[in-house]
Amino acid sequence: MDIGRWIERHAAFQPERPALRFGERLLTYGALDARVRAMARALKHGHGVGRGDRIAWLGYNHPDMLVLLFAAARLGAMLVPLNWRLAPAEHAWILRHAGCELLLCGPSFAAAGYDLADQVPRLVALAVEPEDPLPHLDLEAAPEGDDRNPHVELTSPLLVVYTSGTTGRPKGAVLTQEALFWNALNALHMHELTGADRVLTVLPLFHVGGLNIQTTPALYAGGEVVLLERFDATRTLAAIARHRPTLTVLVPATMQALVDHPRWPETDLGCLRMIACGSQMVPRHLLEAFNRRGVPAAQVYGATETCPIAVYQRREDALARPGSVGKPGLHVEMRLVDEHGREVAAGEAGEVLIRGPNVMYEYWADEAATREAFLDGWFRTGDIGRLDECGDLWIVDRKKDVVISGGENIYPAELEAVLREDPRIRDAVVVGRPDPHWGEIPVAVVVRADPTLDEAAVLALFAGRLARFKHPRAVVFMDELPRNAMGKVLKYRVRDWIARGCAPCRPFTGS
Repeated sequence: MDIGRWIERHAAFQPERPALRFGERLLTYGALDARVRAMARALKHGHGVGRGDRIAWLGYNHPDMLVLLFAAARLGAMLVPLNWRLAPAEHAWILRHAGCELLLCGPSFAAAGYDLADQVPRLVALAVEPEDPLPHLDLEAAPEGDDRNPHVELTSPLLVVYTSGTTGRPKGAVLTQEALFWNALNALHMHELTGADRVLTVLPLFHVGGLNIQTTPALYAGGEVVLLERFDATRTLAAIARHRPTLTVLVPATMQALVDHPRWPETDLGCLRMIACGSQMVPRHLLEAFNRRGVPAAQVYGATETCPIAVYQRREDALARPGSVGKPGLHVEMRLVDEHGREVAAGEAGEVLIRGPNVMYEYWADEAATREAFLDGWFRTGDIGRLDECGDLWIVDRKKDVVISGGENIYPAELEAVLREDPRIRDAVVVGRPDPHWGEIPVAVVVRADPTLDEAAVLALFAGRLARFKHPRAVVFMDELPRNAMGKVLKYRVRDWIARGCAPCRPFTGS
């Protein structure tokens, strides 16, 4: 069995039922199944894709990315979705690390894909064009019916989703087909999702949030997915008015963009039974803005490594306990532990540990990171939470160093590595500063070796090195960074100073 059966069986029962809507293009379940089968045949016979092979996708949201996912499932292959916001050097590193030999590029990404093929050994790039989808894949030439590989099971790996780590290099979380299946069951329980639902997907499918909170669960249930190429507030409100979705997923930055839009007050949101929101702690005013419009904003908590659904609110919880992230999912276990791995008492704060069939299998080609990520079989989120008297989880702190800006994870180690290469900089860290629009923005805190170094010169160091969304938005110069007796920078103090807009600090001695 493989999750390609989802599409196959819905096509058998209701071939004319709408499955995917993209602009003016509509794929029924029958048409989607036919395209998945044709894609699988073309990959198998035209490119020799077998069990365990990695195939990458680079592009905005597009139906063929989902076609590729289910085709890979039939073949026992693995899909590596690339974040299109990353710099070319970052894409090349991921492709080499994952050992990808085939890269499918969405419309407008062909040139980038061909450039990557020149940089990565044995990589072949194929382009998807709007008017002539997959022109370089002969979808009709392969033998009819031969669209599966043997010995493919739900335990077979399916997704390798790269998420940056605190070491500065991204890690590939390996998610099995089984993880997507159990994640879908959790999603059905969270949203009370059925085949009658119509999901509006505006978040990028290269994130597990855009892909797996509602999109793949809707296809499991036999519902309809309305897919936008990328988020735009005007187009999102127009899609709500035109297509009348019952569910959608948003992050704080997209929620804020909708609330601030001139058409927000006049757009009829009555079709939405609820929205799911997360990726970072959601400000109370945004939850209330949707609740006031009669649309419960239910929070969902998890990580790339949990597929991502781990803890969530249901519709009634969103209205009763705004700010909580809810209870452990239907097929998830959760513990809160102290620094010694012991469970904390009720009401006390502890690190959130997750266990369940939705949790990743491993980090690709990184045994040390995999071992570090688990404690006796429990995934260590690195986030700190507490349980209230109702058993709901409240996140009181998150991974110490991560800056979450507009729903994107920015890991300071990557930026700090760039800063420390410059001889004009003696010491540096990067921390997040609260921002009303983005949630947080990264700020470089620099100790100068060259007193003539200015902010513009520091910011220029990142040009062409990292994706633009990762670049620091500001630079603060300090005389010294605060450190403890072991020489470790006390980032929590730096964050506090930056948040309060304090003047540069003097040398610090303390614990």
